[in-house]
Formats: sequence, structure tokens, C-alpha cells
Amino acid sequence: MKKTYKVNEIFYSLQGEGYYTGTAAVFLRLSGCNRCCDFCDTDHQSGSAMTADEIVDAVSAFSSRHLVVTGGEPLLQLDSALLRALKAERFYVQIETNGTLPVPPEVDWVTCSPKDAPWAVDRIDELKVVYQGQDVEQLASLLPAPRLFLQPCSGLNVAETIAYILDHPKWRLSLQTHKLIDIR
Repeated sequence: MKKTYKVNEIFYSLQGEGYYTGTAAVFLRLSGCNRCCDFCDTDHQSGSAMTADEIVDAVSAFSSRHLVVTGGEPLLQLDSALLRALKAERFYVQIETNGTLPVPPEVDWVTCSPKDAPWAVDRIDELKVVYQGQDVEQLASLLPAPRLFLQPCSGLNVAETIAYILDHPKWRLSLQTHKLIDIR
């Protein structure tokens, strides 16, 4: 019996947040999460069981070879077996994680959007903090990354986020542009 992964959805769009904003990408949303964030905008509990081969076939139907694996928390399911199958089809794999689990070595880019500690992420390419007035400098010292992004929480505190960045210019603004231009 082949291992299956609970897949919430697979779709093709533009990356709307962070460093790769505007990049054509295939999105693989895995079901489940180990955090319950009150601002979460994703229904990530439902899903269908798919094998690695079925996932690779589905994501390969699109033009881009930039794959964003997200959730919920994708590292609850994403493993080296699925990643090796994706890499065999030349996918560049970006994950969006809350930082609570270690990252398999086959992942190309790690976007960490930390929630509550403890964290176990072992490498971060970009730290993307959903800003709610918390101490982001402490987060950045605990979770070092070469690229730092602040994102307004659900678009409700844009002015406060911009003011923080103006006072702390090592941070960059990340907007959920997919929501602003009404795409998935």
C-alpha cells in the first residue's frame, strides 16, 4: 500500500507574499496544522488522500516549476519521499512553515512565518512575520534569516506596520497582493 498525503488543494497562481511576490507558482496546500491562529484565513482541515505520484502528476499539469507547499503546516506531512519525487520533475520547492518542525534537506526555500514557540526550524531563507505589535526584533534574533518581512495582520494594521518599518528599515513590507488584486 502506497503512502498517501492529505491534500487540501492544488492550484496555479502568482505568489502573493514575501520575496517571490509576483512569481508564477503551483500551490500545494496540505491539510492540517499544529497551531490555531485566530487570524488564519485558510480552511486547511479538509482534503483528499493522494499518493506522491498523484501529487506530482497534478502539479506537473501547470507551466511553472516553482512549487509553493503550504497549509496549515505543511511539514506535518511533507517528507523526503514526496520531495524527491517532485525534484525528479525539476520542481523548485518553496515551503511556508510556522517554524515548529525541522525542514527536509530537499526543500529549496524556507519561508518561516512564526507563530508561538517552541520552534524547530533549522534554516530560514525569509522570515515573514504577521505583525500584531509584537516584539519582532526578538523574533528575528531567535529565528535569524537573511530576509525580513513584516505583513499587516489581515490587512487591518497597514499604517502601524509601515510606521514600524520606517523606524526599523531592515524590515520589508509584505502585502497579500493576491487578495489586493483578487486572485487565488
